[in-house]
Amino acid sequence: MDKDKNRHTLGYVDLFRLATRVFTVKPMRTLLTILGTSIGISTVVFLISLGYGLQYLLLGKLITTQESLITMQAIYPDGSNLLLTRDSVDDFSKTENVGEVSAVAEFPAEITLQDSPGLIVARIVDDNYFRLSGVVPDLGSAFTNDKPGIILSAHGAQLINIPVSAASLGKQVAIKIFYQDPEGVSREVNIAGTLPIVGFMTDLSQSPLAIVPNKAVSETPPVFSSVFIKAKNIDVVQSLKNALTDKGFIISARLDLINQVQKVLNVITIVLGVFGITALAVSAIGMFNTMLVSFMERTYEVGVMKSLGAMDSDVRNLFLMESLIMGLAGGVLGVLVGMGAGQICNFILNLLAQRFGGKSFTLFITPLWFIALVIITSAMIGLVAGFWPAHRASGLSPKEAFLRK
Repeated sequence: MDKDKNRHTLGYVDLFRLATRVFTVKPMRTLLTILGTSIGISTVVFLISLGYGLQYLLLGKLITTQESLITMQAIYPDGSNLLLTRDSVDDFSKTENVGEVSAVAEFPAEITLQDSPGLIVARIVDDNYFRLSGVVPDLGSAFTNDKPGIILSAHGAQLINIPVSAASLGKQVAIKIFYQDPEGVSREVNIAGTLPIVGFMTDLSQSPLAIVPNKAVSETPPVFSSVFIKAKNIDVVQSLKNALTDKGFIISARLDLINQVQKVLNVITIVLGVFGITALAVSAIGMFNTMLVSFMERTYEVGVMKSLGAMDSDVRNLFLMESLIMGLAGGVLGVLVGMGAGQICNFILNLLAQRFGGKSFTLFITPLWFIALVIITSAMIGLVAGFWPAHRASGLSPKEAFLRK
């Protein structure tokens, strides 16, 4: 009992000072251990950032508006001889669980800018089409009742010899639309005056297209190609989809596509995480080996400490503090390296995108909560790697320690 009273537990400051001696006593071994841990951590950060970036990039393209998530597009199958007329579109508004509808008609048209005409497809839509379909111009903005205009695809802009740029916005164009009745009779429908270009779709895979406001056309389209139907809420989406399918429609719901993409992206993220965790496990084994070798080399030091009054908990905490510091250092360095590598990739990809006329994007994204989780995990790895050597060291008696020396 008297012997235990003469012993004093080391404070955290003293433990930290003693633990950091490893950087001066065995600097190369310590730095290599930290470097090995940081490589594993940086691999995890880099791969998981890629997974999150893919999710943000792909889902961000799909989820352009909140209302598009509970909206579905209904069309009749080819060869069904069924037609969407204004009366049938109006009937959708009276259907149970339907909150809003937006009809879409497509007809050939002629677009003219000054003396440059071109044949194009005119998509005639209501102003709520953009909210329900999720279609958003890549350049410029959608038209509204207060701001009428048209939106051109990239190939549509090429037909009238204008670049897809902000400088082209506001140019006035004239449009002639050629309606075709269900009986096959064609007639020309003019739009009074001209309309300004308010936006562009930059996708080069899209055919020459002009999105035109329905209110600018003098006559209601005789038939419609499709209709966007918004459910009253997300709980009735499936039942509304089933009801429309029973009526013979082919349904395309953005929510279904997003769920499928989400599942695929989750699998990709898990696979990337497995590769990263494998690298992390290898670095953890390296840290364990370093701590075990450190214990075997310092048995004499443990004996001296205990002879001077150090308690078993002091010795154990000293080894744990060393492993904790190395784990934290490896985690912080790994996060910096992983995020830095991701930012370098983002920079290079954006340079290439701008060089080839594409839009800038962010492929590597690292959430703040993931950074905190990685650092905490690296600290836990350090503690786990140092637990067995710390336990062995704390159980040594001074006599046994001196004999091992």
